[in-house]
Amino acid sequence: MYFETRELSKEFGGLTAVKEVDFAIEKGKINAIIGPNGAGKSTFFNLITGLHRPSSGEVFFKDQEISHLSSNKIAELGIARTFQTTNLFERATVFDNVIVGHRLRTKTNLLDAILRTKRCKQEEEQCKEKAWEVLQATGLTHVATKIVTNISQEEKKRVAIALALATDPEVLFLDEPTAGINPDETNGLAGLITELAQMGITICLIEHKMKMIMQMADKIMVLNYGEKIAEGAPEEINKNEEVIRAYLGGEASA
Repeated sequence: MYFETRELSKEFGGLTAVKEVDFAIEKGKINAIIGPNGAGKSTFFNLITGLHRPSSGEVFFKDQEISHLSSNKIAELGIARTFQTTNLFERATVFDNVIVGHRLRTKTNLLDAILRTKRCKQEEEQCKEKAWEVLQATGLTHVATKIVTNISQEEKKRVAIALALATDPEVLFLDEPTAGINPDETNGLAGLITELAQMGITICLIEHKMKMIMQMADKIMVLNYGEKIAEGAPEEINKNEEVIRAYLGGEASA
């Protein structure tokens, strides 16, 4: 199996946030996780990407158990993520923000930086080249020299994705990538996510915009009160009575 969780659980005190969730993320596909507020979606992401340790259960990536690894080690394996709230250096330029991402793949140490060694200079150029490459891929070259605090919310969403892409991920986790932006901007970001999947990057995203998810996802898992209540293709989820009761209502069919 490429990427999967087995009976993954997380408890905070007496509260069970995620309960025995089995989920297989399909390689090269757009995998989505939906559910009402408080369903455990972000906690599930945090368990997968090393921000939380599971109370029980396991996470596997390419047959390696990664449940015990730090978020940095998980990122080095080729797993990147964004957050609901964009975590960017607001007073730095877009370009400088994205450069930071590729430093994960460099070997320059403090001594290299002080002495300005050949390796330091070479890796600086590599980071710049990678940053420009992902800015082109995410449609951000026109704001490359702008300070992040001066760009739009939609552009900040793209910068967060660009920063994640700069780490050279195999799997990209996106936590509500279109939250807080308008329908036209949502369509643009949906198009970008689809393009990334077509490039071979495996996508797993949390999203509340059901119309978008039903149109673009290959596979959907539904969480409710921390438990998986359904999993399948969009057309299956759209007709699932338990899902409709828990979350969708009539919105997905509109």
